[in-house]
Amino acid sequence: MEPEVKTTTLAETDEYLAWKAEEPDNETTYYLQLNNVTINFYDEEWRSFMEFIRLLVKEGDKRG
Repeated sequence: MEPEVKTTTLAETDEYLAWKAEEPDNETTYYLQLNNVTINFYDEEWRSFMEFIRLLVKEGDKRG
């Protein structure tokens, strides 16, 4: 029997989905499903990506 992977949905719309998977080896992997493309991130990559998104949102807020 394979060890169980616990998944949690972080956000979801009709077109996009973000979730994380907690692996049996205590590794957490994050996934973004954008239409038919799925991108996965390890924990450190996810933190870096989230910082990028914060900067992007901040810049977008400046423009209006």
